[in-house]
Amino acid sequence: MSLPDRHMTEGERRIRSFHPHWKRLVAPLLALVIIVIASSAVIFFMPAFEYDFYAHIAVLVIAVGLLTVWSFVPYLRWKNTSYMLTSHRFTISTGVLNKSIDDIPMTKVNSVSADQTLMERLLGCGTLTVESASEQGQIVLRDIPEIQDVRAELFRALDDATDGEPSDRGEPSGRGGR
Repeated sequence: MSLPDRHMTEGERRIRSFHPHWKRLVAPLLALVIIVIASSAVIFFMPAFEYDFYAHIAVLVIAVGLLTVWSFVPYLRWKNTSYMLTSHRFTISTGVLNKSIDDIPMTKVNSVSADQTLMERLLGCGTLTVESASEQGQIVLRDIPEIQDVRAELFRALDDATDGEPSDRGEPSGRGGR
């Protein structure tokens, strides 16, 4: 999704890749349905007159413009926003035409918090706040799906980063004096 495997460092493993929660697409989908119904009704009920062909074209042009702004662009923003959690970093990738990629190294993360409204709890999403000692400082990520799972995996990755090596659950770490 956000970072091809060829851009990962040696020993780095992908833990989770995801987009923002689908609830961001509810308003664009509603806009799509309303615009299609409204423009169809206008064209259907428009009385016949000398320049009705041009009026129909004008309605279609306006409908396509509204669909582009209120449905297609928000969908592209959602589709081109991705998050990737690896054993070494948390990557946030955004942008449709221009791409912006922010990496937060696990060794720089100071704190992680999750907030959920009642509706977000019902939908299984929430706001993740990651505070780091890097230039970004505090990053607030809204509409993170499966927020509690992402938070737990982030804490596991932080634990592994502070231990100095990622652990494969169930295997010995190879450390010790023997």
